[in-house]
Amino acid sequence: MSDAGVCVVIGAGADTGAAIARAFAREGLVACIVRRPRHLDKLEALAAEIRAEGHAAHAFGVDARDESAMVSLFESIEDEIGPIEVAVFNIGANVRFPIVETTARVYRKVWEMAAFAGFLTGREAARHMLPRERGTILFTGATASVRGGNGFSAFAGAKHALRALAQSMARELGPKNIHVAHVVIDGAIDANFIRGMRPDADEMRERDAILSPDAIAAAYVMLHRQHRSAWTHEMDLRPWVEKW
Repeated sequence: MSDAGVCVVIGAGADTGAAIARAFAREGLVACIVRRPRHLDKLEALAAEIRAEGHAAHAFGVDARDESAMVSLFESIEDEIGPIEVAVFNIGANVRFPIVETTARVYRKVWEMAAFAGFLTGREAARHMLPRERGTILFTGATASVRGGNGFSAFAGAKHALRALAQSMARELGPKNIHVAHVVIDGAIDANFIRGMRPDADEMRERDAILSPDAIAAAYVMLHRQHRSAWTHEMDLRPWVEKW
């Protein structure tokens, strides 16, 4: 068992999620990184990289939409690794379909990934933080959290739901000394997904015109370290050239 405390990152992908996990590990927290079981090999590699830097990390292959699996995940981390001080929900589920081509299966799956899984993460984190009366719960939002775009009915619906969840949790848990914040990522992230779509990604990176995962992670650490007399609930992050 670690006395340093744990940061759980649900949706620890290769870019933003990985940067968040590394940033909190460098702050002295044990990084517990989570993705679906099919990504466990990649997670184990990330955990090994964090440990090679001299920090602590554990990988878990869990489907964040599975209630019983999420309950067991949080319980096992608390029982075997240490108290959860930070929980980060970072699942994206960004898809684009015209409304008439958006099937019920697509809409439901996006909601499960980006909203329902966020609910399970927030609820289980709160269960363990409330008795200690401390902790930070951070939700990754998107432009779609505040504005529904053309072709993004499923994604915007789910992200709006996640934002509402974060607001409700903040109003309930803030007076109990648990900091809940929602981060609107308004712009393209320098990630594998975006690099595959944007041939100008390298040029954008040179101009700081694309969101750096490390810069995003630094903002998350700042939110956790904020003094409770001046907590931020919602923060929006965008490149300096982004139109909004």
